[in-house]
Amino acid sequence: MDDSVRAALFRSQIIDLTTTGRRTGQRRRIEIFLHEKDGILFISGMPRADRTRDWIYNIAAEPRVVVHLKQSVVADVPATARVVTDPDERQPLIDAAAQRWGRTDIPAMLEHSPLIVLKLDGDAPDRRVNA
Repeated sequence: MDDSVRAALFRSQIIDLTTTGRRTGQRRRIEIFLHEKDGILFISGMPRADRTRDWIYNIAAEPRVVVHLKQSVVADVPATARVVTDPDERQPLIDAAAQRWGRTDIPAMLEHSPLIVLKLDGDAPDRRVNA
């Protein structure tokens, strides 16, 4: 992985995420926001109490995903996603997402927003490396 891709991954931005459908096995691609906090790459969403997003179900069934960078750098980066349900792990990441989006409904986000953490596959670092 070259330095421009590595740098772009650790900059919060809109990306596409490909998951594998839990029932069909077909690849599903969505546009979503990639966040970074303290070198941790994560994806969250707006709180919805009425349902769980399909992409969360897909990741729970098959955690291998592809992060598609499409802004400053165009690249497809394989990763493994993990659904985060532990409140103590969720808190700082949800706080960071809420701050970036200018949201004040943090209790609702903590309870109802989807949240995954990404571990990059291959030679990509799991966390930002400070030189």
